[in-house]
Amino acid sequence: MAYRIIYAETSGGPETMLGLSTPEWTEEFTHEHQALGRARELIEAGEHHSVAVDDGAGNVLCGVRLQWRLGGFSGD
Repeated sequence: MAYRIIYAETSGGPETMLGLSTPEWTEEFTHEHQALGRARELIEAGEHHSVAVDDGAGNVLCGVRLQWRLGGFSGD
């Protein structure tokens, strides 16, 4: 099964701020642990507005569900 990471930048021009056009990128991984590791890197870098993991079977983890899957929330 292929796992796909989908993410979008936080910074951008006026069209991004208005929600009219958000550039998205994808990366594919063979194993779940690779995809989750990359998702963690993207979230911790704080440079992306949204990060989601798609397992190719119709299951998409994003937001709070993805944070919990990555090990919960820090106490900061």
